[in-house]
Amino acid sequence: MPVWQCGRFRLEFDVPAIMAIINVTPDSFSGDGLAGSVEMALKQGEQALQDGAKILDVGGESSRPGAESVSVDEELARVIPVVEALVGLGVPVSVDTVKPSVMRAAIAAGAAIINDINALRAPGALEAVAASDVGVCLMHMQGEPRSMQQAPVYADIVGEVEAFLLERCAALASAGVGASRVALDPGFGFGKTLEHNLSLFQGMSRVMAHGYPLLVGVSRKTMLGALTGRAVGERLPASIVTAVLAAQRGAAILRVHDVAATRDALAMWAAIDLDRPNVY
Repeated sequence: MPVWQCGRFRLEFDVPAIMAIINVTPDSFSGDGLAGSVEMALKQGEQALQDGAKILDVGGESSRPGAESVSVDEELARVIPVVEALVGLGVPVSVDTVKPSVMRAAIAAGAAIINDINALRAPGALEAVAASDVGVCLMHMQGEPRSMQQAPVYADIVGEVEAFLLERCAALASAGVGASRVALDPGFGFGKTLEHNLSLFQGMSRVMAHGYPLLVGVSRKTMLGALTGRAVGERLPASIVTAVLAAQRGAAILRVHDVAATRDALAMWAAIDLDRPNVY
């Protein structure tokens, strides 16, 4: 099974780990943004751990389709106090950012993972991670959040995502970042139509064939609404089913909003399909 070395944390995935989303934005697409409240974020993190999360992922800038970027100072003000609070819980804290200066500050504050939807392509981002020992998650995105869903086009969605992620892995290796520190995210919903997302999900094993842990984040996303006709707040069943399907296909990390419900579903899957009751 793949291993993810994230600073002082060595994460092994005999079963998938749950990554809990901690949004400290005022404009989260799912309506769960905490708008920079450290106290609320800490309570949410504590509850997520009680519910079964193994990783806490903090985001201070919305990446929903059409989202506008925020300034470095604003993102730092939202994220860093929350990271400083959450690292005291003794679990890996991930920071979801594309900005090198936020990466450096988060690492200094104790973050163990940098989760970058831009795959460390911003000038200075790769260097910020390479100068540390944190883990990194590289995500595929066509375009940028403001425009990525306008007209995404692929000739071979799985092959193109695979090639992009491997190119970024090679760039990290050249900068001295070992493969054991890297996880990959296909980027469901980031510059992809519903058909692209479904093809990518079905071809997930091809992306995983290179030995990197795969992170899957489909919780509450538009693709679920497109298939069910449900609004964001009504997508819990679809989110859970999709998380279990990702687990069955070998995903190592599941990034979710609804930790307790996801944990219960994974517990049933592990008991029935893996003959491993009580693993969750």
